[in-house]
Amino acid sequence: MRLDKFLKVSRIIKRRTVAKEIADKGRITINDKIAKSSTDVVVGDELTIQFGNKTLTVRVMALKETTKKAESIDLYEVVSEVYTEESR
Repeated sequence: MRLDKFLKVSRIIKRRTVAKEIADKGRITINDKIAKSSTDVVVGDELTIQFGNKTLTVRVMALKETTKKAESIDLYEVVSEVYTEESR
């Protein structure tokens, strides 16, 4: 599954276009390698996403084409969530 689609289906990022923008700016890595929006995601991958004042690391647990909001959290597990000092 494409990275931008996974981020949207899992509801880590609400819109696929936003996920594509963030990925294409080099702010997302998969297993410590910079990823583009078209990069394939497989179960077991670790994604690190740099938001403005937060760095979120998640592990891909499952892949689904569509999902309901309540089931979206089953697609990944949060490994770490780090906030920068500026946000406190």
